[in-house]
Amino acid sequence: MSRRPRTLVAVVVGAAVAGALAVGVAVARGSDDWSGPHVTPTARGTLAADFVLPSGTPSPEATITPAPGSWDGVHPSAQLRVVLLTTSEDDRPATTVADAVRDWAHDEDVSLRTVVADGPTDRLPAVLRATALHPDLVISAGDDLVDPLAQVTPSHLDQQFLVVGAELAEPTENVTAADWSGASFRGEGLGTSSAYDAATFTPARCRAAVQAGVASVLSGLTGIVVSLDDAT
Repeated sequence: MSRRPRTLVAVVVGAAVAGALAVGVAVARGSDDWSGPHVTPTARGTLAADFVLPSGTPSPEATITPAPGSWDGVHPSAQLRVVLLTTSEDDRPATTVADAVRDWAHDEDVSLRTVVADGPTDRLPAVLRATALHPDLVISAGDDLVDPLAQVTPSHLDQQFLVVGAELAEPTENVTAADWSGASFRGEGLGTSSAYDAATFTPARCRAAVQAGVASVLSGLTGIVVSLDDAT
């Protein structure tokens, strides 16, 4: 599959920037107001050896299937700044993922802000609003955000993204996905996979995907797909 020309990405993104940054963006949780100096948090703990099998560090865009619980030993250091990017549409899978992100953030004492795309015309601006906050990590919930992310992420390589319950067709090294066979939407006109099953978006699986995906990013394993087919 041919890659999208970067000049087109720049034109599309540039046209949306001014309006996107003028809109209110987020609700803060936690004691960190994001206004002061910030040291990028690191991982506390390490991944188990069977998180990546069988050959160690995966190649870019590779899919790994970690052993159940192999990510449990990794936690963010204090005040990780995270933006939850989601939509206002009535989308039960996206809502379940978003709830899992909020629960994880509460349990890990993460500083969380939320950016909501208010309808189809606000999806690309919402991605831009999320990146404008310069968090340590943007976590995306919802298939409708996959194509807007594909437009923005190649021009924001210094920003880490985690897509939960979906993936980008051609991710750059700053985009990690955590999904499973029932949650494999890839956007870019590829349609919904025949294996897609909204019923697989259970609270437990979504929470595991958030934890495994974040652990992968914090451990420096980015630009890959973390598949939970055998992990939950």
